[in-house]
Amino acid sequence: MEVHQAEDGIFISQTKYAQEILKKFKMENCKPVSTPLVLNEKLSKDDGSKEVDLKQYRSLVGSLLYLTATRPDLMFATNLLSRFMSKQSEVHMGTANRVLRYLKGTLEF
Repeated sequence: MEVHQAEDGIFISQTKYAQEILKKFKMENCKPVSTPLVLNEKLSKDDGSKEVDLKQYRSLVGSLLYLTATRPDLMFATNLLSRFMSKQSEVHMGTANRVLRYLKGTLEF
């Protein structure tokens, strides 16, 4: 966590941690998007798609949850993804990857 003190206040960021997350999940060269979620996207436990690696999904969502301490713009999307920790699918992983793509475009937020 980086802390920057200026005349107008103290600023906290996790830019290095965000870059580490992108590297860990091999998304450091991804194409950025402007929003963390697709408008009106509905996620459900029984969406009929193939399940994904439980450990990888939990690690990704856990990393995003830690990042929300300094990135409230990620809070809604990350909390939505955390609802599917016990039954995740390709759709949920795709949504999590979209959050990473948003993160890539807003590293200096």
